[in-house]
Amino acid sequence: MTATPGASPTIVLVGHGMVGQRFLEALAERGLTATHRVVVLCEEPRPAYDRVQLTSYFSGKTPEDLSMTDLAFIEDHGIELHIGDPAETVDREARRVTARSGLTVDYDVLVLATGSYPFVPPVPNKDAEGCFVYRTIEDLLAIEEYAKKATTGAVVGGGLLGLEAAGALKGLGLTSHIVEFAPRLMPVQVDEGGGAALLRTIEDMGLSVHTGVGTQEIVVGEDGAVTGMKLSDGSELATDLVVFSAGVRPRDQLARDCGLTVGERGGIAVDEQCRTVADPHVFAIGECALAADGRVYGLVAPGYEQAETAAATIAADEASFTGADLSTKLKLLGVDVASFGDAHGATEDCLDVVYSDSRAGLYKKLVIGRDGTLLGGILVGDAEAYGTLKAFTGSVPPVAPESLVLPAGAGAPAQLGPAALPDDAIICSCNNVRKGTIRGAVTEHNCTTVPEVKKCTKAGTTCGSCVKVLGQLITAELEASGVEVDKGLCGCFSQTREELYEIVLALRITSYQDLLDRHGREAARGGDGCEVCKPTVGSIIASLAPAIGASNYVLDGEQAALQDTNDHFLANLQKNGSYSVVPRIPGGEIAPEKLIVIGEIARDFGLYTKITGGQRIDMFGARVEQLPLIWARLVDAGFESGHAYGKSLRTVKSCVGQTWCRYGVQDSVRMAIDLELRYRGLRSPHKLKSAVSGCQRECAEAQSKDFGVIATASGWNLYVGGNGGATPRHADLLAQDLSDAELIRLIDRFLMFYIRTADRLERTSVWLDRIPGGLDHVRDVVVHDSLGICDELEALMAAHVSHYRDEWAETINDPEKLARFVSFVNAPDTPDPVVAFVPERDQIKPDLPLLNIGLRPADDILEGSVTR
Repeated sequence: MTATPGASPTIVLVGHGMVGQRFLEALAERGLTATHRVVVLCEEPRPAYDRVQLTSYFSGKTPEDLSMTDLAFIEDHGIELHIGDPAETVDREARRVTARSGLTVDYDVLVLATGSYPFVPPVPNKDAEGCFVYRTIEDLLAIEEYAKKATTGAVVGGGLLGLEAAGALKGLGLTSHIVEFAPRLMPVQVDEGGGAALLRTIEDMGLSVHTGVGTQEIVVGEDGAVTGMKLSDGSELATDLVVFSAGVRPRDQLARDCGLTVGERGGIAVDEQCRTVADPHVFAIGECALAADGRVYGLVAPGYEQAETAAATIAADEASFTGADLSTKLKLLGVDVASFGDAHGATEDCLDVVYSDSRAGLYKKLVIGRDGTLLGGILVGDAEAYGTLKAFTGSVPPVAPESLVLPAGAGAPAQLGPAALPDDAIICSCNNVRKGTIRGAVTEHNCTTVPEVKKCTKAGTTCGSCVKVLGQLITAELEASGVEVDKGLCGCFSQTREELYEIVLALRITSYQDLLDRHGREAARGGDGCEVCKPTVGSIIASLAPAIGASNYVLDGEQAALQDTNDHFLANLQKNGSYSVVPRIPGGEIAPEKLIVIGEIARDFGLYTKITGGQRIDMFGARVEQLPLIWARLVDAGFESGHAYGKSLRTVKSCVGQTWCRYGVQDSVRMAIDLELRYRGLRSPHKLKSAVSGCQRECAEAQSKDFGVIATASGWNLYVGGNGGATPRHADLLAQDLSDAELIRLIDRFLMFYIRTADRLERTSVWLDRIPGGLDHVRDVVVHDSLGICDELEALMAAHVSHYRDEWAETINDPEKLARFVSFVNAPDTPDPVVAFVPERDQIKPDLPLLNIGLRPADDILEGSVTR
C-alpha cells in the first residue's frame, strides 16, 4: 500500500478504545509509526481507558486510574490524537475521512475500531429522564449524578455488565433490582446450576433479581421522569432510575454509509487478515468487526488479536485471525464466574462432574468425554483452577477430574500447579500469552520478576487475574534453570517474614532500624527501609512486644513511622479523606446506655452510622482532628478501640445461643465475648475474624472465619482457615468436643503458630493451603505438640493478654501523641477542605467531585496547597 510520492503514507484509526490503543502499540512495535503518519479520531472526550474495569470507578478508582493511554507514548511516536472528534464520513474513492470538526485526512490505510453501542429494547419511554445505558465513563458520571436524587434503581439485563451496573447502583445507596428475560442470570456463560449459585450469592448481597420476565414499558410521571417499569408478567416495579444493559451491537453505521459490506445482524465483514471484504485499504477490528468465521467477538482478547493481525498485515508480515476462544473469567460483584470450552455439554456422549455447595455459593462443573477428555466447564464462586482447567481442555488431564473441582479441605488430592501445564497453555487469556512465551521471557530475555515479564510479554497487564500464576511460573523456571530464587521479604531483607519473626523473638530486637542494620542486606543497612518491610516488621514487633520487652503501643517512638495511614491515625481512612470510628462491641452485646452514647456522638459530630455484619456500629465521616474528641467520649463511656484499622482481630461474631434460642446447646454469646476480649489488639500478618455458633444450625457463620467455634452437646468444635471474602473457603475442623479450657488453649496455639509462620498479608485460609502438610501439619503442631513449641506459643499469648492496653485510651491522655491528629502539619487549625458531605436518607455521604482526565497540562494543578 503506497502513498503519494514524497509523502509519508498515512494510517487513520477511527476509534480509540482498548483495541484501538493495542493497534497503535502493535504499529509502534513494528516500526510503522516511524515510517507512517498515524492519525487517530476518537469520539469520546478522553483517550483509551480500561472498559473491562469500568465498574471499579464506583469502588474508588478515578478516570485517571482507568486510563490506558501513556501520553508520552503518543508524543514519542508522533501519533496525532484528536479527542472528542469522531469520523463522520468516509470517501473510499478519494480515500478521505472527514471528522466532526471539519478536519479532513487522506489515508492510505483506514482502520475502523468503532466498537459497539448498547442495545436498548424498543419499549415505550425508553428515553425518559432517569433512563441510562452503561458503557462509558460519561455514562457512569451521569448515573452517579442522577442517583443523588433517586432511591431505587433497576437494571434491564442480567449479563456481565448488567450485574456490574446493579452492584454500582447498590454502591450508590439505591435499592437495586435486576430484570432478566432469560430464566437465569448470565445465560450465555453459565448453566442452570451455575445460575442458581450466582442468584443465591447476589440475593445475599441485597439485590433483588427478577428472571424470566421482560420489560414492557417504562412508566413516567407528570414531569416526564421515570417512576417505574411494567414487566411482561403483569407486575409493576417501582423505580426512579433505569439502566439498560441488555447487550451490545456493532457500531457499523460509518461503514454502512460508505458502502462497506456488513453482516445480516451487523458487523463490518472482514477476511482473516482483518481487511474489509469490500475494500483492501480498509480494516476493521474489535467489536465492530464481523470476523471471517461469521462471529462478532465481544471480548477484549479477540480484539487484541485482531489488532495485532491488522498491524502485521499492514507491515507486510504474515498473520491471520481465524477465530478465538470464548472462554472467560470474570469477577462480578466480588464473585468469580468462569466458563471455558464446551461449558454446556453440547458434545454428544459426554459426562458431567459437578461439585455444588449452595450455602457457600459454589458451583463447579466439568464436562468430560467418555475417554476422559476434558471438554469444558463452569466455575461459580471459586475460579482459582480456571487457568489449569482451560489449559487441559481438549486433552485427558493427568489427574482424576474430581480433584480439579473439589475445594481445599474437601478430600481432594493435591491439585496441579502451573508448572504441570503444557507450553501451549494460555496463561493470560486477555493478551493470548502462552506458558511457553512466559518461560521464554525468563530463559531468553533474562526476566526474573513479574513486572519484567509483564513488560516483556504483556501478560497480566489487562485484568490482572493471571499475575499469581505468573509469579509461580517465574519461580519454577528460575529454579529449574539452577538459579537461586530470592525468597526474601523485599530488597532490604533476604529473610522471609517467618525468619524475621524468629530473629526478632530470639534476639529480642525491639527496633526496626536495629533489625535492618544487623540483619538487612548490606546495601540496605543504614538506610530507611521500604514500604514492604517497614509495616511488616512493625507488625512482628507489635505481635511480640510483651515477650521481647517492646512497647505494645503502635505509635510509640520508631513504631509510629512504620505504620500505614490507618494505623498512623488509629482509624480507617475513607474515600473522601475522612475517617471511620469503630468501637469494640464484644459479641455484639451492648447495654442501652452505651447505645445512647454512640447515638449522641454520631448526632453531635454529624457522623454516618451503620450496623455491620460483624456486629458492630461503624461511624463514618470524622475529620482527623475530630478523632480524639470522639474517642475521649467513647473511652469515658467504657468503649475501647475495635481495631478495624489494624491487621489484628476485628470481631468475634455470635448468635444468641442457648440463653435465648430454643436450639442452642451452649452459651455462644459468653464465649464470643471471652474470645474477643482475650485476643483484642493481637497484631498478625493479616486481619483476623472469628465467630461462635450456639448449635449446628450455624447462624453465626463460623465456618467462614479464620477461627470459628460451633457448639455441640459435649462442648465446642474448633474450625480454622475459613475465609468469607473474595475467595471463599470453608474452615477445616481442627478438633471437636472441647471444653472451654481446651478450646482457648488450642486457639492460643493456633493463632501464635499462624503469626509465627505466615507470610506478610497472608490470611489464615491462604496460609493453611500453602504451609507444607496443610491442616494435618497444623493439627500435629498445635494439638499434638509435634514440634515441642506449644508451651512457648501459650506463653507468648499469655504475655499478650496480660499486657494489653487500649490504644485510644492511651492516646487521648498523651498531648504528644495527640499532636499528630491534624489535617495539615503546617496549619494545624485548618480543616481539610476536601472533606465534604451531602445529605442522603437522613444521614450523610461523601461529596466527591466528578473527575475528568482530559488532556490538560501537568502544571494545571492548584497551587498553594497545604502539605499534609
